[in-house]
Amino acid sequence: MQRIPRLLDDAEVRVLGALLEKEQTTPELYPLSVNALVQACNQRTARDPVMEVTDAGVHWALRQLFNDGLVNRTDGARVTRWRHNVDQRWDLDGGRKAVIALLLLRGAQTPWELRSRSERLHPFATIAEIEDALASLSSAPEPLVVELARTPGQKEARFAHLLQGAPANAPPAGGVSAYLEVDRSSADLDFGPRLAAIEARLRDLEETVSAFAASAHEPLERPPGRSTE
Repeated sequence: MQRIPRLLDDAEVRVLGALLEKEQTTPELYPLSVNALVQACNQRTARDPVMEVTDAGVHWALRQLFNDGLVNRTDGARVTRWRHNVDQRWDLDGGRKAVIALLLLRGAQTPWELRSRSERLHPFATIAEIEDALASLSSAPEPLVVELARTPGQKEARFAHLLQGAPANAPPAGGVSAYLEVDRSSADLDFGPRLAAIEARLRDLEETVSAFAASAHEPLERPPGRSTE
């Protein structure tokens, strides 16, 4: 899996999500023209937040995404059309593309929300398939998805994409599960001998410092010499 070239802005995220969505829901109209992309970005349904992206904004976003290798253009006889390059760049299958598209277009969601909203994009048979896709996307060498820390009273886990960086309520890099694994492995180690050795070294250091401090306060002796009397 290749690295995310840089953090994307809101318009770029919306354009990329729209391309992913329309490829899966209306393949007969894909790739998309700029006009079609503007309409897809500014839909009032299945979008959170609702945006008002201009033609110029879509052109700018496409230029940046093209420079990053995330979209390609197809020059037709009448109009230039655009397609995403996400599946090739990050080796994504249909299920993971559907999950990424939903997260880009609608923000953080639970696995149940993702399944209920993915019917037109990809046929997930069970919630376990959604969870497998999320686990794959979050555990890759360059993760594209992160599980968010749960707020008080929140029962279900929520997941967010990482193309704009880690959200404020995301756990540290590596994810919660990785940190729990570290904690469990650490708990199995015997730190007794190491702790005893550290304490012994600290005692030796304290004795050395005390001896040095005591010698620093002793009066200096007059060096031998001739009497002035």
